[in-house]
Formats: sequence, C-alpha cells, structure tokens
Amino acid sequence: MPTRNGVADAHLTDEQIDALGEELDAIRAGVVDTLGEADAHYIRTVVRVQRGLEAGGRTLLLFSRVPAAWVAGTAALSVAKILENMELGHNILHGQWDWMRDPDIHSTTWEWDHASPSEMWKRSHNYEHHTFTNVRGKDRDLGYAIMRITPEQPWHPAYLLQPIYNLGLSAFFEWAIAIYDIEFDRVQEGTKSWDEAKAEMKTIWRKARKQLAKDYILFPLLSGRGAVSTLTANATAALVRNVWSHAVIFCGHFPDGVETFDEARLDGESRGQWYIRQLLGSANLTGGPLFHIMTGNLSHQIEHHLFPDVPSNRYHEIAPLVRDVCRRYGLPYSAGSLPRQYGTVLRRLARLAFPGGHKRYGGSPAPVRKLRPRTGVRLPPVTRRAA
Repeated sequence: MPTRNGVADAHLTDEQIDALGEELDAIRAGVVDTLGEADAHYIRTVVRVQRGLEAGGRTLLLFSRVPAAWVAGTAALSVAKILENMELGHNILHGQWDWMRDPDIHSTTWEWDHASPSEMWKRSHNYEHHTFTNVRGKDRDLGYAIMRITPEQPWHPAYLLQPIYNLGLSAFFEWAIAIYDIEFDRVQEGTKSWDEAKAEMKTIWRKARKQLAKDYILFPLLSGRGAVSTLTANATAALVRNVWSHAVIFCGHFPDGVETFDEARLDGESRGQWYIRQLLGSANLTGGPLFHIMTGNLSHQIEHHLFPDVPSNRYHEIAPLVRDVCRRYGLPYSAGSLPRQYGTVLRRLARLAFPGGHKRYGGSPAPVRKLRPRTGVRLPPVTRRAA
C-alpha cells in the first residue's frame, strides 16, 4: 500500500536532509561533467532509427492493401511514433540535449509528433508538473482534472465512471493532453480568462490540423486505392502509441507506494526536501534496455524527476546510486514490472471511483513536516561541454 502523506521521511533530521541533497547534487554533477561525444552519438542514432522506421513504415503502407505490408508498416510506424514521443520529444523538450548546441536537437526548436504544441507542453509539464510534483491542489497531473486519484480529493458521482473513461483517455491520450493543457477547469474556476483559453485553442488547432492532415489525409491519399487501409493503419499506430504512453506515464506517479503531499509541504522547501518529494512522489518500472528506450527512459521516473534535464540515456547508471542513497537514508524506492504497477493504478482508479478510500490509500491526512524557512528550490541551469 502507499505510504501516508509525509510519513516516509519523518525520521530524517534537517542535517540528514541537507546531506542527502548534497549526495544527489554530487551524483548529478558526476554525470554532467562526463557528457560528451558518446552521448551525442546516442541521441543522433535514436533520431536516425526513428526516422528510418517512420519512412520505412510509411513506404510499406503505400501498399497497405497487402496484409503483410499493412502489418509490417503499422508495426514500424507504431514504434516510430513511440520513440518520437517518448525518447525524443519528451526528453528533448526538457532540454536534456541543449548542451550539444545542435539546432536540430534542441528544446527551443523541436516540435514533436503530438497534438499538444511544444510550448504549451513545456509550461504545463516541465514547469507545473515537475515543480509541484504530486502536491495536491498544485500538480494538475494528479488525475488530469477529470479523475479522483487521492482520497483527499472530494468525491463526486461523475467519478463512478472513471474506470470506463480511463479507457477513452488511454485511446486518445495525445488529444486529451492537448485539451487538458488549455486548463478549462481553471476557466471554470475563474482563475483563467476565456480569451486566454481561446488563444490556446487556436494554437492547438493550428498544430492539430497538421497532425490530422498528415496521418488521415495526405498519406492515405498517396496510397491510391489503398487509402482506407492506410488510414486504418495510421489510426492503429496512433492508438498503439497513445495506449503505451498512457500506461507508462500513469505508472510514474499513481501506483501503490507513491506519496502525495499537502501544499504546506512547499513552504520553505529546501533543495534536499525537494529531492525527497520527487523520490517519494515517483515510481520506476523494471525491464531490459530495449524496454527502457521504448518508455523514453520514463521507466526511470524517479531519476527523471530528480534530474529532469540530465540526458535519459544516463538514468540507468544513476539508478543504482539513487537506490543506494534511499537505502542508507531509510527512504522507499518504488519499482516494479509494468503489469504489476499498472495493475495497482487500475485498482486505485476503481476504488477511488467510490467515496472514501482513506483506509487503503493513506487514511486521514497525516501531519506535514514543519520545514525550516528556506527560499523555494529551483535547480540552477547547468553548463555542459559541447559535443
């Protein structure tokens, strides 16, 4: 079962928290100082493989009326879309590869194969989610404004259907994220104007119409008499990508063993305390090298939240060091297989569709650690060597 809010780190003194922060800073510095040509070669190889898979898949789908071509083309395009969103787009937009100073692989120039425009994603994800990770009332990713993920969240009859509409969310995940980024919930609350929302809707539509035209008009028409079968292949590839990314992302913060926090947790939060919140609010997935790449290395969600702009190919070497830090400081390190972790997510969605849930998911809110007055933590920009 998940640990209760603020309990897992209650045994640590302020001095221990500071020491933990220094150790994690040292781990970060050790990786950053060694970034170089091997890392640049890695990301450029992933870009080439992804583009090769997409080109190969779309070429095969020109002959999509042939069953073997449909299957092979759809498989190649599915993998290409997953790689582009997970290992490339998400991580590039975090600035993980900005140190290369390559204008083609840079957070300011990359526009990913996703319905959500890059700039809107960077605001909602890079800033809001990574700054306020798992803080109730601040991190909108806790339930994406439509689900009850924690027992502290007031229950409403609409949540009875969340196990069902989670299926729809999974199937249309990229479009759901794009709509979510408009923040209609804040418009309804009166904290965001309709003019702002309308401007963002126009921005999304400019991006979305290109996505729709590419996959559901242009390439199907290029297939001639196979237009319909190519359209279904493209839709299938998008579905595979959406279902996969939904499962991986939901396993990052919603499985058993992950904590959520009161807003008071942010008061005077130090660097060490910020690190601990990221540790306790995230969960990893276990698997082999190919699995990690296909998840965009979000299978190392803990390491990603500790060091969001460190290149993802380094998380596998950081993970044992982070696990050792957790062991020595008596902190949990949540990890499990995809089926196990996603199973606990689905169980959580089913239980919290009904009132209550405190007994299984944390009981009544626990007291929050009183933190020393500190300035809010913001990880400083890192100067890296050019490849």
